[in-house]
Amino acid sequence: MGRLIYRQSFWTRLTHWLWAFALFFMLLSGLQIFNARPQLYVGKESGFGYDNTILQIGAEDTKSGPRGFTRIFGHTFDTTGVLGWSGPAGRESARAFPSWATIPSYYDLGTARVIHFFFAWVLSATLLTWLLAGFINGHIRRDLIPRGTDIRNLPRDVAAHLRLKFHHAREYNTLQKLAYAGVLFLALPLMILTGLAMSPSMDSILPWLNEVLGGRQTARTIHFSVMVLLVLFFIVHMLMILAAGPINELRSIITGWYRADQPSGDGERST
Repeated sequence: MGRLIYRQSFWTRLTHWLWAFALFFMLLSGLQIFNARPQLYVGKESGFGYDNTILQIGAEDTKSGPRGFTRIFGHTFDTTGVLGWSGPAGRESARAFPSWATIPSYYDLGTARVIHFFFAWVLSATLLTWLLAGFINGHIRRDLIPRGTDIRNLPRDVAAHLRLKFHHAREYNTLQKLAYAGVLFLALPLMILTGLAMSPSMDSILPWLNEVLGGRQTARTIHFSVMVLLVLFFIVHMLMILAAGPINELRSIITGWYRADQPSGDGERST
């Protein structure tokens, strides 16, 4: 057995769980908000006079009854029972995302917006606090910014992950650094900026933001796309935790203590 080391500080663990909690409620309330207008566009405007729809989820009447569909870049897929048309047998209804995937489960745009915006501020405040603390205590420079040796080790790390061979150490490996840095420095800030760009009240405060992002409709599409990437990150993150040892990984993010591999040639007694 390896040695127990203190890997995650209190602030790292606290912000991790605040992000997880906030993103959970933002995701489900965001899907409820999306249900009010289940289409995505590229450009500054949308409507019947434009042909800029890249995603649409809806329902249509067919010879066999109502069917749900998802249309992506002009390609239509039958998604009945999941997207577009779903619900208990005999009580199906037309809605983009099913009731089990939204907060509230019933259609209530006002409540969804209140929940979404509240946790958006929680997410933003937590991210800002983490960034300031991370720069001050050196956590970002020491643990998250990839170095030259990390880039050189990237092929080796990819091969090791494909073989499900994991090195348990205090330092993050190259793939972890790239993934975490991508989420914390790119995905989450972009999610926040596109959210601000969709708010009409922010036009007077940040009039340039909407233009930089290509218009409100493009900002909405980017916002949704980043959400999809974060969900994919979460799925891969969970799979890696299960593969690397869920007890050890959970103990690290809950208590801070992590069981690392015994260094080669180290005569120290294992715990």
